[in-house]
Amino acid sequence: MASQWPPSLRVHLPVLVLFLETAFILIFYFFASYDLQADISIYPAFQNVNVMVIFGFGFLLAFLKRYSLSSAGFGLLLVALGVQWALIVDGFLFSGTIRINLYSILTAIMSTTAVLVSAGATLGKANPIQLACMAVVEVTVFTVSRWIAVEYLKVESHVTVMYVHIFGTYFGVMVSWMLYGSSQSPNVEKERSKPVSDMFAMLGTLFLWMFWPTFNSVLIKNEAERKVAVYNTYFAIAASAVAAFVLSTATSRDGKLSMAHIRSATLAGGIALGFSAPTLQHPWIAMALGFGAGMISVLGLAFVQKRFDTVLQLHDTCGVHYTFGWPSLYGALAHIILIMIKSRGNLSQMGYSALLEIGVLSLSVSMALGAGLVTGFLLTCKLFKPPPVTKYFDDQAYWTFPHLAYGY
Repeated sequence: MASQWPPSLRVHLPVLVLFLETAFILIFYFFASYDLQADISIYPAFQNVNVMVIFGFGFLLAFLKRYSLSSAGFGLLLVALGVQWALIVDGFLFSGTIRINLYSILTAIMSTTAVLVSAGATLGKANPIQLACMAVVEVTVFTVSRWIAVEYLKVESHVTVMYVHIFGTYFGVMVSWMLYGSSQSPNVEKERSKPVSDMFAMLGTLFLWMFWPTFNSVLIKNEAERKVAVYNTYFAIAASAVAAFVLSTATSRDGKLSMAHIRSATLAGGIALGFSAPTLQHPWIAMALGFGAGMISVLGLAFVQKRFDTVLQLHDTCGVHYTFGWPSLYGALAHIILIMIKSRGNLSQMGYSALLEIGVLSLSVSMALGAGLVTGFLLTCKLFKPPPVTKYFDDQAYWTFPHLAYGY
C-alpha cells in the first residue's frame, strides 16, 4: 500500500529551480540585451496584462477550499520561471538573439498564460516540481508552434499568441489524464469550494474581465485595429457575462445561479474574440459571438463535463475545457467563417486564407495533444516525486500550517 504522506520536496525542488534560474542567468548574460530604442508608451497596457496573468489567474484558480494557497503560490512560480524561458525561446527562434523590450516581455507573459490554463486542468494533482517541468516543456512547444505558424503559414504574430488558450487547454487535459489515471476516482469532498474560496475565484474573474480588452489588443501594431479590438472585446465579454447569468439560472434545477458557471462563462467572450477582434467592423457581431461563447461555456459545464470526462476518463479540475478550450475553438472557427465571408468575391483567396487558418488551428491542437501526452507520461516518473492520491487537492502537503485542521 502506498504511503499517505507526500514525498519530500526538500532537495529536488530547490535543486531544480536553482538549476533553471542559473541557466537563465547565464543565457541572459551571454545573449540578452535591452532594446533602448523601443516604444514604452504601452507600459500601462503592460501593467494590465501583468495584473491579469498574476493576480487574475492566481485567484481564478483558488476556488478549491483546501488548495487556495497552492493555486496562487504555484501560479506565481510558474509565471516567474515561464516568462524568462519564453523570452529565451522566442528570441532564439524568431530573431536569433534576445532583444528585450516591452513587446517581447508581453509576448512572453502571454505565452506563459498557456501554462496557467494547463495548471487549471492539473490543479491539485501535481507538485511544484512537476509544474515547473511542465512549464518549461509547454512554453517551448507553444513557441515552436507559433514560429511554424509565422514563418511557414505566414500568420500574423499577434494572432498566433491568441491560440494560447487552445494550446493550454489540450496540453493540460492530456497531462491531467496521465497524472490522474483512469482507475482513480475523484475526491469529491476535497474538490468542493466554500464561500470564501468562491469569492476569491470571483475576484480573479473580475480582474480578468476588466483587463481582457488589453490582452486581445496590446500586441496589435496598427493603432486603428488596436482600438477596434478593444471595443469589440469589451462588447463581447459584456454579452458573455449576460449569457452566463441567463444560462446558469435556466440550467439549474432550483433556478439558482452557479458560481462555477459565472466565473467561467463570463470570460468566454474575450477568449472567443481573440482571433477576430481587430477585424470586426460592427459591434453587434462581437456581441453575438460573445453571447454564443458564454452559452457554449455554461452548457458545457452544466451538461457535458461529467458525461464527457467520465467516458474519456479525463479529470479536468477547473473545467478549462469549457472555460478556455471550447470558447477558443468556437472563436477560431468563427474567425475562419468570417474570413470566408469577407473573401467570398475571390474564391481562390477565400480558400487559401481559410486553409491557412485551419492549418494553424490543427497545428496548435495536435502539438498540444502530443506534447501533453508525452509530458504527462514523463511526469509520472518517481524522479518528480508525484504526490499520492490521498494528498491531492490539499495545501497541507506543501505549505507550513500552525496546526493541522481538517477543512481549514
